[in-house]
Amino acid sequence: MIQRRALLAATLAVPALAHAQATWPNEKPVEVIVPFPPGGGVDIMTRLVMPLVAARIPGMTAVVTNKPGAGSQLGLEAVFNAAPDGYTLGATSTPAHSAIPIERAARYRALDFTFLANVVEDPNCLYVRGDSPLRSVADLVKQARAKPGSLDYGTTGIGSDDHIMMLTFEALAEIPPLTHVPFAGSAPLVPQLLGGHLAMGVGNTTELLPLAREGKTRGLAVASAQRVPDLPEVPTFRELGFDIVAAAARGIVAPPGLPPAIAARLEEAFRAALADPGFLREAARQSMPLHPLVGAEYRQMAAQVDAHLRALWKLRPWKG
Repeated sequence: MIQRRALLAATLAVPALAHAQATWPNEKPVEVIVPFPPGGGVDIMTRLVMPLVAARIPGMTAVVTNKPGAGSQLGLEAVFNAAPDGYTLGATSTPAHSAIPIERAARYRALDFTFLANVVEDPNCLYVRGDSPLRSVADLVKQARAKPGSLDYGTTGIGSDDHIMMLTFEALAEIPPLTHVPFAGSAPLVPQLLGGHLAMGVGNTTELLPLAREGKTRGLAVASAQRVPDLPEVPTFRELGFDIVAAAARGIVAPPGLPPAIAARLEEAFRAALADPGFLREAARQSMPLHPLVGAEYRQMAAQVDAHLRALWKLRPWKG
């Protein structure tokens, strides 16, 4: 009897799946969940690329929804557990995508998502207010050693790319642990820094640039292999003697089990959107460092990051 019921359920599911694939995306808008507040790098990337993707799939309308919390965990869980019918997609940021379920219980498995397209790879940076007495990384190290516990820094969450980069820096600089203050994205972090409630912020170069141009913030170091062209005055960590190259990779995923036909249509649309001249001009205007990877290439990158983080966790578990 159990076998007959299972067979009947499977038989009924086949026409339903075929109907979903045939009618997608005409039944309703496609929700794209951003697991961070509005205004941050992931949010900006999503709102820039998704209209171009939707324009290449007849009948598709993309609606971006912000669902921040727990360093992106809440939004990622919502995407992972949504129906794999093409009507729910999600933005994500690696390495936080993999770091969260390594550190704590999460209702998703990092590599079981359907990986559609990576868009951005944005180097990490350490920055302060424009009037901060910390003029350099050397000043930071000196104060951290002389007055342990006197310095704090804000990041976009526990286990975020920013947090992990700072843990690496602390180890290489051989300084006592600094006080970590996690936020639900960069948007709520910046006002606290500018208001004098934090000594430092750790984020990504695209988030630093607008404020740096206005003189409100000042970069101490960037975690890129070479200096960032739009921040030529900011040295790399390597120049300062710290072998740190780290970045946030931002892209779009879907729930596990997305029908191959729908995944293929989305991948084709992403390839076209990421090569669109208008998109490339706007990305350049916003100093958005692009690193397009579609489908299997994106998943391969995510798997490499996941393996690296699991090895790092064994050596230096990160905490809040």
